[in-house]
Amino acid sequence: MKIKLGVFSFILILLMVSVAYADSSTGSTTSSTTSSSSTSSTSSSSTTDVDNAAMVYVSNVTMDPEVFFPGDTGAITVTLTNGGTSAIGISHPDILSSKLNVDSDGTWDTMSYVGAGSTITYTLIVTAKPPDGTYYAMFSAGTKTGNSIHYPIKIEVDSTDIQAAITDKPTSFSPEAEQNVTLTIMNTRDGDIKNVVITPEGTGIDSYPAKDLVSSIQASSSTAVTFGIIPHQASNLTFHISYQNGANTHTTDVVLPITIGQDKTAAVPVVNNVVLSSSGNTYEITGDITNAGVSDAKGVVVTVGSPAKGAGTYPEYAIGSIASDDSGSFDVTFTCNDLSSVPLVVSWKDTDGNDYSLTKAHDLSTSSGTSSSTSSSTKTSSSSSSSMSGPGGMSGGPGGMGGPGGSSSSSTTSLFTGSNGSGISSFYPVIVGVIILIAGIVLWKKRKWISLKLKKQQ
Repeated sequence: MKIKLGVFSFILILLMVSVAYADSSTGSTTSSTTSSSSTSSTSSSSTTDVDNAAMVYVSNVTMDPEVFFPGDTGAITVTLTNGGTSAIGISHPDILSSKLNVDSDGTWDTMSYVGAGSTITYTLIVTAKPPDGTYYAMFSAGTKTGNSIHYPIKIEVDSTDIQAAITDKPTSFSPEAEQNVTLTIMNTRDGDIKNVVITPEGTGIDSYPAKDLVSSIQASSSTAVTFGIIPHQASNLTFHISYQNGANTHTTDVVLPITIGQDKTAAVPVVNNVVLSSSGNTYEITGDITNAGVSDAKGVVVTVGSPAKGAGTYPEYAIGSIASDDSGSFDVTFTCNDLSSVPLVVSWKDTDGNDYSLTKAHDLSTSSGTSSSTSSSTKTSSSSSSSMSGPGGMSGGPGGMGGPGGSSSSSTTSLFTGSNGSGISSFYPVIVGVIILIAGIVLWKKRKWISLKLKKQQ
């Protein structure tokens, strides 16, 4: 009985030990498995974060200005895009270059997150150092869980200024007349310029407009600006040109000497064939104006100046436009007490609307008699024409051609006793000489016959 009890107790102890051993093995295995799983999960998470950080890339870079002058300050803007599936933390963006001074104001010192499929933009202020050349700077930014981002940026530094030149101007400037001057601005740089302001300035010179603005001039292109210039004296006209390269202002000047003189391309009116006639107290002057210049004369008007005074039918006579090498006629009526100096005033405009005038004094006292005689002859002819239809037929009166009231007497007076000694009367000396010559020849040839006659008479 005691033996059975002892065997039973031994078996029970063995079972208890076996159960305890089994529990210990299971716990150890479970603990080992859990530890292994935790390590694997941590490693996987770390790898995923690195991969996501690698999906952030530089998608765009812009610079203002595109090309720097030495010493110019500008902005470089870099855009990052997250092509991954989770948000990535980015910090401390910077540009690394020995040719640039970077303004580190601490704006981007804090961590910034860019979500999956989103972008983030950084703008960094830099100043270019001399000398001229093309350089490469390195953009750099750190990520929270991955490697840093690096990207090369091309930097151009060029001290070449813009070019400006006078491309159109008169050969010389007429005083007090507006004439056009064209300034051409050429941007020979590789980057655009903007806010180009041109201001003409000179002593005794007016400009229209007073200044002009060109919003921008693209790289390797040019633009032309025209100003109306009115000079009051000889001087230097300076075109001050200011422009912006990015936010930096630069200036340059162009100087144009203003020489006062006659414009070689201007219209040149020449007065010809001046004829004076009178009717009572009113005089009439006619003539031609020829444009001997290169340009057309617009709106040509002819009148008289003091002491003459325009009056009657045509106190002013408008010819209109006279083209180069063309001419036009005028007819001006006026009153004047002294015909020894009658100023004929010719005014006109050029194609730009500038006013010009020419005053030419004519001595009409000599031509007055001729013109009056011509007028008298015209009236006489008119009277003769009226007499031709009278009762006397061609003679105009009962006495035939030589009778009273006939036109023969009037015609004879006009022919032989003209006011200027015109007609046959002016040939009297010649006629008498011819008659004497003929008589002498006849007497010479008949001298023997005349001698015989005289001897017979004796």
